[in-house]
Amino acid sequence: MKINYMFFKKIMMLGVLVIALSSCKKYLEADLATNLISRENAFASDASATSATLALYSYYPTVNSLQYVSWLGGLSADELQNTTSTSDLIQYSQNVVAPTNGLYVYLWDYPYQVIRESNLIIDGINKSAGVTAAVKNQLTGEAKFFRALMYFNMVNFYGGVPISSDVTELNNALTPRSTVAENYTQIIADLKDAQSLLPLTYAGTATLKIRANKWAATALLAKVYLYNKDYVNAEAEASKVIGSGVYTMATLANAFINTSPETILQLSTLYGASGFSRYRTTSSANNVAPPDYVLYNNFTKDFELNDNRKTAWVDSTTFNAIKYYRINKYKVQTATAATVGNEYTVLLRLAELYLIRAEARAQQTDIAGAQSDLNIIRTRAGLPNTTASTQGTLLTAIAKERKLELFGEFGNRWFDLKRTATADAVLGPLKTTYKTTAQLLPIPSAQLLLNANLTQNPGYN
Repeated sequence: MKINYMFFKKIMMLGVLVIALSSCKKYLEADLATNLISRENAFASDASATSATLALYSYYPTVNSLQYVSWLGGLSADELQNTTSTSDLIQYSQNVVAPTNGLYVYLWDYPYQVIRESNLIIDGINKSAGVTAAVKNQLTGEAKFFRALMYFNMVNFYGGVPISSDVTELNNALTPRSTVAENYTQIIADLKDAQSLLPLTYAGTATLKIRANKWAATALLAKVYLYNKDYVNAEAEASKVIGSGVYTMATLANAFINTSPETILQLSTLYGASGFSRYRTTSSANNVAPPDYVLYNNFTKDFELNDNRKTAWVDSTTFNAIKYYRINKYKVQTATAATVGNEYTVLLRLAELYLIRAEARAQQTDIAGAQSDLNIIRTRAGLPNTTASTQGTLLTAIAKERKLELFGEFGNRWFDLKRTATADAVLGPLKTTYKTTAQLLPIPSAQLLLNANLTQNPGYN
């Protein structure tokens, strides 16, 4: 019998990890390092439990996963082009991602690490006798929000993925894939729980929207309902946020500053342009190097004449006499925790809720309502009211506004092309290597080796 030594090595390492983490004295008993606390102590009080939960916002896998959702989603769509010679990136830009592509860690491994941390938080807080009821609600709601967000991104990249809720790692090791419907059932349940548990206000600050609240959960829930073609609930949830009176549309120049009235949730540990620096260089960097990721030229041609988003949110640089268009929504180029300026990375904003409601209304043949919502986006862009007046023309107009309003933001364009069944028509003529099966990424080969119950997506066997 041929032995798969890599698989054997991974199983051995997993076994050692389980033993090391076990609380059973028959395996191991050792003092904790002086800078660590036990799982029980992590949730012994409001302060310690809050500290553990706040780590989700700055957790390396959280931040990097969200960055790569934007980058790899943009490359997969008709949004971003790759200028590097990195083979893994070229595969995404050509829609020929191999199961061995190493970037899966950002779209598979890291989300599951965030899900694992969320599970531990939910379990630890539920079992704690030292955390007050109000704080329990807040922290449990935040953990469920992040778990839902990770599953939402994964199901849109891969299709159905395993649902992991057990805090014991070994119990999740051989979990098979769930269906897309089962994934969305989990996501919706988490967001409904978060919606009921989280407060209307923002915890920890009176001015910066850096922790999930009821409206953040409601905004993401509206998006999830839209993706599920549940247009009645998508409209209802979007209307709750829009009608809350908490948020108003900002000017284009202020839409992405950290005090923007439009922002529903932002990450204070992912700073503006630095979160997107792989395709963003300073204007003075001409002929130094092209940005790693640039907008397709045809993308910029889709802006109507006098669309102020083109001048406010797109700029260009020249390298070897070639003009490259870049995303310019964030202006601070090299922000750090010490020099963050006034930009954090916006996860959810009001403009998207208007577009969600416009589409949901159009799908229900509420023509006037859809026009009204769409015109709010167009007016801010400096454009006249839409001329679309039928369901079909309105849905086409809304799709275009989503493309030009949400570009560069967390894979929205890639997800939109797939859920609206327009990916083949748009990407087929653009990329000669594109195939319909590329709409789902391959399950990583490394994961198939570790879990024999996983199945590969069509087109990758």
